[in-house]
Amino acid sequence: MSTPFTLDAAIGQPAAPAPVAARRAPAVAAKSAVDAKPLSSRRAALRAFLRNPAAVAGVVLLAFMLVLALAAPLLYPGDPLDMVAPPLLWPGQDAGYPLGSDSLGRDVIAGIAHGARISLAVGVVAATLSLLIGVLVGASAGYFGGRVDDVLVRITELFQTMPSFLFVIVVVAIGQPSVPVIVFAIGLASWPVIARLVRAEFRTLRETEFVLAARSQGFGHARIIFQEILPNALPPVIVTTSVLVASAILIESALSFLGMGDPNAVSWGSMIGQGRELLRTAWYLTALPGAAIVLTVLALNLVGDGLNDAFNPRLRGR
Repeated sequence: MSTPFTLDAAIGQPAAPAPVAARRAPAVAAKSAVDAKPLSSRRAALRAFLRNPAAVAGVVLLAFMLVLALAAPLLYPGDPLDMVAPPLLWPGQDAGYPLGSDSLGRDVIAGIAHGARISLAVGVVAATLSLLIGVLVGASAGYFGGRVDDVLVRITELFQTMPSFLFVIVVVAIGQPSVPVIVFAIGLASWPVIARLVRAEFRTLRETEFVLAARSQGFGHARIIFQEILPNALPPVIVTTSVLVASAILIESALSFLGMGDPNAVSWGSMIGQGRELLRTAWYLTALPGAAIVLTVLALNLVGDGLNDAFNPRLRGR
């Protein structure tokens, strides 16, 4: 095709530069093409997750626990620490107390329902706190690199050298055994896992085409980090977060079992700790809240495995 004749070409002058919009069009097109792939990938991941029966069973079981926790004040009003029944009623012995009572006459099923509120709240809030800290540290280290990366990696390694459970015990012992202190201690001990994962994702994504397109358009660091890279780094972070919630519930239960839980709140771990002295004569006092912990952690693990299979392209097709 022949080049069109222009006056500038005839007199030997260079042609006028292309408009700014035209120069930016390739970058915008590249970003749109890259953004379309994560969208279709997320839809495929959702379909793969819903086709996984174990993952769906985990969601149903977890939803049941959440409904039980939210409905506890309606189903069992009053303080679950109140002595309302004869002591040591076995499950099924009294229709008014279907799961029996403990040695002080407290309703076991009311304790399990109200304990779900504390255990799930500690797990979710502690995992959220560790997620916030880990994302900020990992994103800053992976995006900026250099000295920022070196300093943040050393801080992360410092926290990882300390045993998590021992660190939580020390923090709770320094403070007071209350739910906010326990949540803070668990969140502070769990964030390095998220930080290392986010850092690895950011180091992989920071040189991709859509990030380069965003830089060419003059986007600031905060917008590139939180609106461009972070959404594409979320799938493995979401999978890890489900594991952190389960770990937080187990840590809180272990603290309560050791007598370092909040004495003014009922949790599954505190119920197990109070019933361990009657393990031979009234085993249901430890078995029932222990079963609640097992089912909740199992549900979270099933959801986490389902998310991992859904977001992993190699496992999604199986």
